[in-house]
Amino acid sequence: MEDESFYCLHSEVCKTLANAKRQMILESLRDGEVSVSDIAARTGIPQATLSQHLSILRSRGVVHSRRAGANVLYTIANPKILTAFDLITEVMRESLVEQSRSAALGSDNDEAGTARRAV
Repeated sequence: MEDESFYCLHSEVCKTLANAKRQMILESLRDGEVSVSDIAARTGIPQATLSQHLSILRSRGVVHSRRAGANVLYTIANPKILTAFDLITEVMRESLVEQSRSAALGSDNDEAGTARRAV
């Protein structure tokens, strides 16, 4: 069993990733090294906002950066971050499908109940 400090670090990484814009940034870095301007073009996030989010991701060790001339290029620090991101996405999609099924069944049951009451 891990100690509390480990769980605090785990929580910080999760909080870092619990932001839609940062998730968009991660998605844009999926295929490798990308410049800030390309990330902005891919995500539609304004450059100033993007820089703030990249700074947070970099400070938490989620991404690495390197300067190449006038450009700053970013990569995901550990490919397992994408694996975790993909697993969470898969769980979320399965949950949404299940919710849709439950809602459809509930709707069918509501209609049947209404029909029984009308008779």
